[in-house]
Amino acid sequence: MTEAILLVGGKGTRLRPLTVHTPKPMVPAAGVPFLTHQLARARAAGVEHIVLATSYLAEVFEPYFGDGAAMGLHIEYVTEREPLGTGGALRNVAARLHSGPEEPVLVFNGDILTGLDIRALVDTHESTGADVSLHLTKVTDPRAYGLVPTDETGRVLAFLEKPQTPEEIVTDQINAGAYVFRRSVIDAIPAGRPVSVERETFPGLLAAGAHLQGMVDSTYWLDLGTPAAFVRGSADLVLGHAPSPAVPGRRGDRLILPTATVAPDAKLTGGTVVGEGAFVAEGARISGSAILPGAVVEAGAVVTDSLIGSRARVGERSLLTGVVIGDGAVVGADNELRDGVRVWCGAQIPAGAVRFSSDM
Repeated sequence: MTEAILLVGGKGTRLRPLTVHTPKPMVPAAGVPFLTHQLARARAAGVEHIVLATSYLAEVFEPYFGDGAAMGLHIEYVTEREPLGTGGALRNVAARLHSGPEEPVLVFNGDILTGLDIRALVDTHESTGADVSLHLTKVTDPRAYGLVPTDETGRVLAFLEKPQTPEEIVTDQINAGAYVFRRSVIDAIPAGRPVSVERETFPGLLAAGAHLQGMVDSTYWLDLGTPAAFVRGSADLVLGHAPSPAVPGRRGDRLILPTATVAPDAKLTGGTVVGEGAFVAEGARISGSAILPGAVVEAGAVVTDSLIGSRARVGERSLLTGVVIGDGAVVGADNELRDGVRVWCGAQIPAGAVRFSSDM
């Protein structure tokens, strides 16, 4: 197997304001665009040719990655003019594939951070003669996911929508967002219209008697669709909990990129990353957070489990816990922002304007 498709066309609406100016796969995680980690892991598994299925802010990808040669890859770009869904996106890039009809093509969703053994998934696909093989993972609470029950050999029996009652939870296995397709299956997806692989392609294949194989791999897996999950994923990459050959430095409690400036008495812990050109002033305490390029955290500020957007500023003594500050936003001194707060790009919060506790 030498080629793959990465689905990177989504708008990332759950991640806004991070995705106002940046497509979700290009938001930095552990110091580099998240997509870099996926590309590096694919290359390490033997993939050589990758087609990026782009749509939202498609013009951002190619200037950064070019033809992929710097990563040992050959990268091509195909842009959807109208959103086509997961299946439609696969069909839209099919003409760029080099594989023969019976050969395997790896498919990744662009928002999943995983320790999946990619070679094992391909080996499972080839040894079972499947038409499509799916990475499945087990979750404690599967209510937010589509369920994928299998028989004792791993063959997929059904695709079940998000369960609403305890009786509907027949398995803890969910679709983890990575697949190996027989090339001919991709070519058979209807062209020129939206198609969902989860709701149309996979159920249709099952109904037609096709062989869909599941492989359970319950190593690290995280859907980066929400700000809290994205911040956690970045920290896990820095800490070494999530595997990637693309982390630009030694794993540990913190990662400071080369052109960042951090005061000697600032305390960085919990997988915090400080991006290129960012500045952290004296007495600041930052834990489990991502400070994106050009951002400023002023003296005495405390930032926990948060993401500070590019060129944003956090004022002196402000306390931020579980929040997202959009690109170019300014949080004045002595503010207190808590879980779930999203400050939009370019917004300005005056000093002492927002608090959850008394001014004493």
